[in-house]
Amino acid sequence: MPYRDVADAAWRWVLTQVRWDGDEVSIPESPGMPVDPSYRDGMHSGVGGLAHALAEIRLSRPWTAEEERLASAIAAQVSAGVPHAVDYNYFDGLVSAIGVLTTLGADPAPAVSRLADLATPDGWPQTGFDPPAFLPGVRVNDLVLGTAGIVLAAVWTESRALATRAADLLLAEAEEVPTGLDWAFVPRRFRTDEMVWLPNFSHGVAGIATALAVAGIRFDRPDLVTAATRGAEHLLSLGDGYTVPQRIPVGEEPVAHGWCHGGSGTSLLYVALARAGVVSVAGEPPMTWHRRALEGVRTSGLPERLRPGFWDNDGRCCGTAGVGDVFLDSWCRGGEAADLEFAVRLADALVARAVVDGPHAYWRFVEHRNDDPLLPPGIGWMQGAAGIAAYLFRVGRALRGSTEPVPRMDNWWAVS
Repeated sequence: MPYRDVADAAWRWVLTQVRWDGDEVSIPESPGMPVDPSYRDGMHSGVGGLAHALAEIRLSRPWTAEEERLASAIAAQVSAGVPHAVDYNYFDGLVSAIGVLTTLGADPAPAVSRLADLATPDGWPQTGFDPPAFLPGVRVNDLVLGTAGIVLAAVWTESRALATRAADLLLAEAEEVPTGLDWAFVPRRFRTDEMVWLPNFSHGVAGIATALAVAGIRFDRPDLVTAATRGAEHLLSLGDGYTVPQRIPVGEEPVAHGWCHGGSGTSLLYVALARAGVVSVAGEPPMTWHRRALEGVRTSGLPERLRPGFWDNDGRCCGTAGVGDVFLDSWCRGGEAADLEFAVRLADALVARAVVDGPHAYWRFVEHRNDDPLLPPGIGWMQGAAGIAAYLFRVGRALRGSTEPVPRMDNWWAVS
């Protein structure tokens, strides 16, 4: 089936999973599951993520009446939840809400104000990090759950005061190391267990440095760009310039390649530094490191499932669609044929792995440690059919000559 056909079939399947209760709308993580109210409106697996899929679809064709209704309901519902929100993270909290609302053309200002109201002198309160591993009052630095995500949201909405507060907190949390600057996912003063370092985009120095770099660009803060550059220098000291460990101490898979823990997401840091005017990082131009990070992904063996535990995921967060989107961004920006060729190769793998059921399509990932390794199909943006469908819609457009991207708060500096 061509990319557009599979994308249409997958999106039709997503729409069959949408649950309506009057004007309220939700999706489960997988068919038949209950909807967790904490994640109902979020970008990761909730209806908020469907806004990002709709933004891509709108570049391929006009919305249907059903899609117009869905978009309006998501915007209204996310807006209504802002005054009561206490989580602030990029996946499901106020930062997620800002991304969803701006994508749908709704006003994110109340969410920005809510973030400002929730701030304390020491940062933003966290949920989901419980004793005994974490001490009371825990703070989180990273991009998807912590302060760096607030920096991204503030930059995206041109909110200088919020960006200044969040970025200055990150500068205060930086750890001087012989190779530059580092940031822990959770600062060591809040941990009682072994320190774990997740240095790539989602939870570590790569994402935090990226947020500081783009804030430095937007708000003319050279000190933030300098800190980001020093973070990149430390990051490069951890690997060979092509890959960086996904976890320190090293876990089952020493290296990952996706948006979250691998070279695909980490490559975005070097684009941000280049855009900020940085001439050299560890003796090379930032874009040299960007190309090497992408080369590390390209030569890793993915999208083949080379062994149990290697490349068992096709989603945006940790899998094929997320990697492909980074390569398409690079192609849109620089026009390198190899980037488009690899993106198409990944799309071919997604088409081959689609479970086609009549007019519908979806994907089932693998967890090799389970007795039944085949996981139920996901529905949402980061780990489900909505996000994969959006990628296939985009590949179809690219092969028809369209280089227009959908800018988001996690990629705008890499596509424009």
